[in-house]
Amino acid sequence: MNLRQRPAVPRGGPGYGSVYGPNHGLDGSAPFPTPVSSESFNIIPVHSHLAVADHHSLRCPEVRAVAGALRNVGDLRMPPFVPWREGMDLLDWLGVSFGFQRDNVRNQREHLVLYIANAQMRLHPPPVDVDVLDLNVLRRFRRKLLHNYTSWCSYLGRKSSVLLRSRRDDSRRELLYTSLYLLVWGEAANLRFVPECICYIFHHMAKELNAILDDYVDGPPTPFTCGENGFLIHVVTPIYRIISAEVDRSRNGTAPHSAWRNYDDINEYFWSHRCFRRLGWPLNLNSKFFQTKGKDKGVGKTGFVEQRSFWNIFRSFDRLWVMHILFLQAAIIVAWEGTEFPWTSLESRDVQVRLFTVFITWGCLRFLQSVLDAGTQYSLVTRETWLVGVRMVLKSIVAIVWTVVFGVFYGRIWSQRNHDGRWSDEANRRLVAFLEAALVFIFPELLALALFIVPWIRNFLEETNFILFYILTWWFQSRTFVGRGLREGLVENIRYTSFWVAVLASKFTFSYFLQIKPMVAPTKAVLNLRNVSYNWHEFFGNTNRVAVFFLWLPVVLIYLMDLQIWYSIFTSIVGAIVGLFSHLGEIRNMEQLRLRFQFFASAIQFNLMPKEQLLNARGTLLGRLHDAIHLLKLRYGLGRPFMKIESNQVEGKKFALLWNEIIKTFREEDIISDREVELLELTPNMWNIRVIRWPCFLLCNELLLALSHAAELVDAPDQWLWYKIGKNEYRRCAIVEAYDSIKYMLIQIVKHGTEEHSIVRHVFLEIDSALNIGNFTKTYKTTALPQLHAKLVTLVELLTKPNKDVNKAVNVLQALYEIYIRDFPKVKRTMEQLREDGLMPLKPVTSRELLFENAVQLPDIADVSFYRQVQRLQTILTSRDSMHNIPRNFEARRRLAFFSNSLFMNMPHAPPVEKMMAFSVLTPYYNEEVLYSKEQLRTENEDGISTLFYLQKIYEDDWGNFIERMRRQGMVGDEEIWTKKLRDLRLWASYRGQTLSRTVRGMMYYYKALKMLAFLDSASEMEIREGAQKLASVGSVGLDGILNGHSSGIQESSWSLSGANSDASILFKGHEYGSALMKYTYVVACQIYGTQKAKKDPRAEDILYLMKCNEALRVAYVDEVHKGRNEVEYYSVLVKYDQQLQKEVEIYRVRLPGPLKLGEGKPENQNHAIIFTRGDAVQTIDMNQDNFFEEALKMRNLLEEYNTYYGIRKPTILGVREHIFTGSVSSLAWFMSAQETSFVTLGQRVLANPLKVRMHYGHPDVFDRLWFLTRGGISKASRVINISEDIYAGFNCTLRGGNVTHHEYIQVGKGRDVGLNQISMFEAKVASGNGEQVLSRDVYRLGHRLDFFRMLSFYYSTVGFFFNTMTVILTVFAFLWGRLYLALSGLEKAMKNNSNNNKALGAILNQQFIIQLGLFTALPMIVENSLEHGFLPAVWDFLTMQFQLASVFYTFSMGTRTHFFGRTILHGGAKYRATGRGFVVQHKSFAENYRLYARSHFVKAIELGVILTVYASHSVVAKDTFVYIAMSISSWFLVVSWFMAPFVFNPSGFDWLKTVYDFEDFMNWIWYRGEIFTKAEQSWETWWYEEQDHLRTTGLWGKLLEIILDLRFFFFQYGIVYQLGISAGNTAISVYLLSWIGIVAGVGTYMIIAYAQDKYAAKEHIYYRLVQLLVITVTVLVIIVFLEFTHFQFFDIIACLMAFIPTGWGLISIAQVLRPFLQSTVVWDTVVSLARLYDMLFGVIVMAPMALLAWLPGFQSMQTRILFNQAFSRGLQISRILTGKRSNVDL
Repeated sequence: MNLRQRPAVPRGGPGYGSVYGPNHGLDGSAPFPTPVSSESFNIIPVHSHLAVADHHSLRCPEVRAVAGALRNVGDLRMPPFVPWREGMDLLDWLGVSFGFQRDNVRNQREHLVLYIANAQMRLHPPPVDVDVLDLNVLRRFRRKLLHNYTSWCSYLGRKSSVLLRSRRDDSRRELLYTSLYLLVWGEAANLRFVPECICYIFHHMAKELNAILDDYVDGPPTPFTCGENGFLIHVVTPIYRIISAEVDRSRNGTAPHSAWRNYDDINEYFWSHRCFRRLGWPLNLNSKFFQTKGKDKGVGKTGFVEQRSFWNIFRSFDRLWVMHILFLQAAIIVAWEGTEFPWTSLESRDVQVRLFTVFITWGCLRFLQSVLDAGTQYSLVTRETWLVGVRMVLKSIVAIVWTVVFGVFYGRIWSQRNHDGRWSDEANRRLVAFLEAALVFIFPELLALALFIVPWIRNFLEETNFILFYILTWWFQSRTFVGRGLREGLVENIRYTSFWVAVLASKFTFSYFLQIKPMVAPTKAVLNLRNVSYNWHEFFGNTNRVAVFFLWLPVVLIYLMDLQIWYSIFTSIVGAIVGLFSHLGEIRNMEQLRLRFQFFASAIQFNLMPKEQLLNARGTLLGRLHDAIHLLKLRYGLGRPFMKIESNQVEGKKFALLWNEIIKTFREEDIISDREVELLELTPNMWNIRVIRWPCFLLCNELLLALSHAAELVDAPDQWLWYKIGKNEYRRCAIVEAYDSIKYMLIQIVKHGTEEHSIVRHVFLEIDSALNIGNFTKTYKTTALPQLHAKLVTLVELLTKPNKDVNKAVNVLQALYEIYIRDFPKVKRTMEQLREDGLMPLKPVTSRELLFENAVQLPDIADVSFYRQVQRLQTILTSRDSMHNIPRNFEARRRLAFFSNSLFMNMPHAPPVEKMMAFSVLTPYYNEEVLYSKEQLRTENEDGISTLFYLQKIYEDDWGNFIERMRRQGMVGDEEIWTKKLRDLRLWASYRGQTLSRTVRGMMYYYKALKMLAFLDSASEMEIREGAQKLASVGSVGLDGILNGHSSGIQESSWSLSGANSDASILFKGHEYGSALMKYTYVVACQIYGTQKAKKDPRAEDILYLMKCNEALRVAYVDEVHKGRNEVEYYSVLVKYDQQLQKEVEIYRVRLPGPLKLGEGKPENQNHAIIFTRGDAVQTIDMNQDNFFEEALKMRNLLEEYNTYYGIRKPTILGVREHIFTGSVSSLAWFMSAQETSFVTLGQRVLANPLKVRMHYGHPDVFDRLWFLTRGGISKASRVINISEDIYAGFNCTLRGGNVTHHEYIQVGKGRDVGLNQISMFEAKVASGNGEQVLSRDVYRLGHRLDFFRMLSFYYSTVGFFFNTMTVILTVFAFLWGRLYLALSGLEKAMKNNSNNNKALGAILNQQFIIQLGLFTALPMIVENSLEHGFLPAVWDFLTMQFQLASVFYTFSMGTRTHFFGRTILHGGAKYRATGRGFVVQHKSFAENYRLYARSHFVKAIELGVILTVYASHSVVAKDTFVYIAMSISSWFLVVSWFMAPFVFNPSGFDWLKTVYDFEDFMNWIWYRGEIFTKAEQSWETWWYEEQDHLRTTGLWGKLLEIILDLRFFFFQYGIVYQLGISAGNTAISVYLLSWIGIVAGVGTYMIIAYAQDKYAAKEHIYYRLVQLLVITVTVLVIIVFLEFTHFQFFDIIACLMAFIPTGWGLISIAQVLRPFLQSTVVWDTVVSLARLYDMLFGVIVMAPMALLAWLPGFQSMQTRILFNQAFSRGLQISRILTGKRSNVDL
């Protein structure tokens, strides 16, 4: 008997318990109490094997083997003062010896046992003695677990403390070392973010362990950590406290990063030898390491200093910018010659020599880089690191020397050339000398190129720790523990190099011919302009270089960013090619699924079902060839592999079980109806049917088509007719199944032993005989078949009715008999002949009685199986084309299409469940929604719309299916949905939101899938057959209720949540549950669950409900225990729901050194819970994600990818595709979904292959758990700098030599933000995070350690995308400011007649218009859509999106990204923004929108609008309307987009009444003064101060740059005042200076009115009116005087407003920067008052045109159509929703 086939344990049979008593911390007298059986366990009761000896996991020999090895304590020296108890093992011994917490020991014991047991299960061939731990398994585990520690020791030149003897059997020592590391890691708390610190701790503790093991007499008797909580108190807590102290110094992240040490700084301290010298062991708490940085004490930044500066983009990616700048210089030099082609210019020796200046520029750039390095990293230089300072100085000196040398050599060349008047030999010799110097200069680059070609040599040199290689590489880069050996293999090199060579060739060709060359002639013309009449006072004399600068600025900006566009274009092309070769999109819809379904069973068998006999062949060349041939057969229908399933009924039944389980899951999710279940499910083989019983939806109309064929081919022979019909597999099966079913049914309903029964049998014997000998068409008239068909349809309709009329059945049978006797045969037979043939009763039938009158006996209604088959027969007989729409629900069709398509893609073979890798899923949760409450569902918004009503309309199909399911389960009236079925209703609604319950349901599909697969793996042929029959007798979900006439009344809410009501679960033998639990664990890190329980928060009850319904679900939380005054203890706690005790039980409680959150909240939450995860892999899942049962079936295939080499490395992160499930909610959600989908599919696909720079961008990714837990975890947590915590896992993985792949045969659902405000906050969070990444050491190191082409890929897929988005917007500003300069200065008038300048203008306009439209950046979205859905649907979707103003949304998003990315780079201020994940149907007030978008969009749009207006009024070129439109249309589009988007994408944004209310609310908000604790939502003043927070935390350079940028607002005044009529053409500087009188007068007037209002408006109103009258009178008099006595014109008033208002805004902006100096003065009140006035003015400017549109009829309905068009197509009556007029009953 196989060890896997021992007697099954009854479900829930064995008791739960544990060896040790209640776990409330260590007891001083007896740290490990006597065994009791009341303690709960997590997955396996390894702590209590005696109490639960018959637990299913303990009957697994591998578990027993590991547990037995752990109990091999042997002759170990027992620690003093601690009684040793029976049953204690090696981990207990380590726990007592080194002072580890008891629950940490229990947790890591299970962790260790599970991991090694699972590893031993995967051994092939299996060990001889399965009850003994295999030493090779243990060694592999130890090597992997301690690999980072071993590398660290090698890096520092230290001898490893892991000392293993040469003899083979050293398993106890192996176990002790691995257990010690796991115990250190399990109790390290926040120290898990500093992995090399853990290496340091382990190094010394392993030394102490060695001393004990080797019985060193001179060593200490016990480790210094021995004692209760000794390790926590003496090791973890001191380091934790210094981290906490540094976090306190960060002032909640507002202090500069350079002023405090983050996690990385603490960790990198352990990358140098000084950690051994300074810290020692036991830890020297007086070391500078444990002191914060002061004047003369403390350790500062380590390894890298994060200085905030926009120069970081250059520092991190200097090679990229050197390439751009040098090519630009070279291209200008070549193009300056004016020849048609560049190679013509290069024939000139003068041009060749001028190109040498690029080396001078290169030298200058190296000097700039060295200065930036020194300026940002100077604080790293200490007495211990003086070599760093030496290198900084030397690099600057060498760069200066090279620049001078090149300059001197270059000058000598030209001096000789000019002296000789030609290129003489001496000049050429000097030229050669220059080239020789250049060769020396670029020698390092040539060496790097050579090593790039042979990457394995580069990897070897970088990974070696020989001092010689360190000395040789010291000049080029700092020696760091990470970032070594990052080169890929030669094949990968060729792939991504080819990609980038093509991209760069295209970019530089385009740049030269369409950007740089067209600008040369206009530039020469502008420089040659003489005697230009300037309209103002010109400071720079008679030169036009400023004009040239403004001409070139937008071109240079475009030149620097358009590589992003070329990258997008080539990414789209390559992504499409890779996707095609991956067989993506081959099955796009149900019609294509119908064509492939006949191969579907074989595909499932091939990919999802393991085959033990193939294990030896798989992986070999022959095995791969066999697999490739088989896949080809499956994909293209070669060899009809479905015939194998037809002949092998066991495989067919396995396929049917899986397929039906998928369909059943669809029904549980309410995405298909009961009727659709019947049409989609695979019916078990019954009634002696000879063919595969395909799902009914595949057989639709096939029988009717066959009948039409038979009617057409009346006289055709049998072979020809069968050939025509049998060409279609489904038609052939439909005919055979219909015939066999009719035959069986008629024989069943006619009583046995009667003459009628004999007649029926003889009828079918005759027909069978005619078919067998091929005489059917000769014997029978095929024209009579439609008559038979009609009567058969009538008969089955009678049988499927609830009230069955036997008399009518008799009549139909009689009619069938008459047709067969009279109309069907071609040759009539006499009565006697019929009697002889057995087709007529021996006794003649009288006219009063019918032939079948007393012979019909219908089966009992309880015979569910019979009537299911009758209903299926009815479907086959009657179905028509309408079934092409089955299933009706779009989501169901999409999932079926993707799942079926994925099975024809390349994926690893599935191992048996017991041999698969174990894995966990980890979900961080804080305080989001778990389940929607009754109140949340019923509460109506201001428009009278409830969340439930909204969901009913969005998911109309789902709601109908849900109501149908509830009625089947006993719901009588609709009102019961709020009483008896309330839980089901809440679940239904929650599964359509972004709630924890949806995520938990999705992730528990893994558990359900593993149980199903475990059953199929182990079930025998007999069990499969019996199971299929058993399931057939159970009945379908829909038909049972119909046939039985009543419902089972079972409460399905909890079952549907966990999937425990699986049809197949009734077949399980018991071991499936244990197998699934050993392979899968789901941990939800509910950080504040303890607090929620204490506060009786409903969310806590809902979380408990989730645990109750899901036995594999565990909840980890942080518990705060108050011990007295100001004393709080913190614990990481793991709980589960005990099904036997029917309550929540605590499993582990591990004490923490202090509060959990030191850094960013989410990674800290993940970190505390990761110790409770299990297995080889961990999948990180966010709270807004979902999963699907059919995708969970492929998880074991995905995990096999860890055994495959991708390039020269195996994967450490498996990237998984995402499906954005929120795309149907609104047009905005659709835009976001389309954008995100292209990024997470095509974008990630190309980054992984061929570019090899895919990081960790999405949370479905699967991590190699053991690899990451020893290298800092699955995210980084330093405050602010790691605000985008996820992506740093990818950075860390790449820097530490990991490999990230991407796999698209499996997908996970993901939700996205659906409202404009939510999306904007999300974009702001991501953009701010990227701004912080620019400063980070990870990005700097990747920018320098990756090879050149991977660096390009990395840049353009991360921070480069945001930087280039910002550059696009800056290009628009630069272009318009440049045109404004030319217009106001008078240069444009002088240039007007120069055709070259018009060409230049055209070149700039065309480029920026294309970029602004963003067509190329939308290309990946179009290409991916084409690949997966077809070209025409993709084009249609794109056009539809444009009609729904997608371009407005994407342009608006560009503004969001630009604002927050730029602000973060300059000033910081990045913070987590909770976007909220609710449904957006509520109108957002204008005040709220203004707070969100005033600074990021509205003010900038007003600035652009003013520029365009001023330019239109003062430009001579703009007089030509067409030219002005061509020049400004894209800029006006940007302005309109930034104005309108918050209104267009806001429900009821153009409702007139709401517009009026919004304006009143806005004015109230503006004028509300507020108090100390007033929120920004209530008061403008509070909001205004909060908007300046970034200026309070920025540095000096940030403030200076902000002031410089604000100076642009003064240009309006300078340019316009000279255009006023009052200036009378005077261009003296005094005109501008005098204009400031207007500013002073305006401010003074405002202050007088404001003073009068404050003093008189309330009590002495008459005085206030008098002041107003006086001001107005004086103003009018001044205007009259100006009009009368000067050249002042009335138009000058408007022009003055355009000049002075921007100046006032500039002054306010500068005053905000200078706030620390001004706030205490009287000036500040004026600034605040003026700022309020400006914001009021901006609000009016933004709202006025929108109010006009709202007043006009039709705009509201148009906007509603635009916003909710997608929902319209899904049946959403949005017009009713937004008006609250509902015609249906609101349930």
